[in-house]
Amino acid sequence: MKAKELDKLFDSGEDITEHLDMSTLVKNQTQTKKVNVDFPEWIINSLDQEAKKIGVTRQSIIKVWIAERLKAEGNHLNAS
Repeated sequence: MKAKELDKLFDSGEDITEHLDMSTLVKNQTQTKKVNVDFPEWIINSLDQEAKKIGVTRQSIIKVWIAERLKAEGNHLNAS
C-alpha cells in the first residue's frame, strides 16, 4: 500500500493497524526515574519566568531543555 492510500484511510478514521508491520516497532523510552536536583534560587526564579512565558510547568521546561541539549550533544538513545 502506498503512503497516500494509508494516509487517506487514517484521515478518514479507518483502523490502519492491519497495514502496519508491528515487528519493527521500537518502544519509546517512557520509563521514568525520579531525581532530585538542587538549584540556586536565581535559577529557579529564571526557570519559573521562562516556563510562565510559554505556558508550561517548571518541570516541563527542565525536561525539554535537558532533552534538547542531550540531543544536540549526541547523547541520546532513541529520545523523541
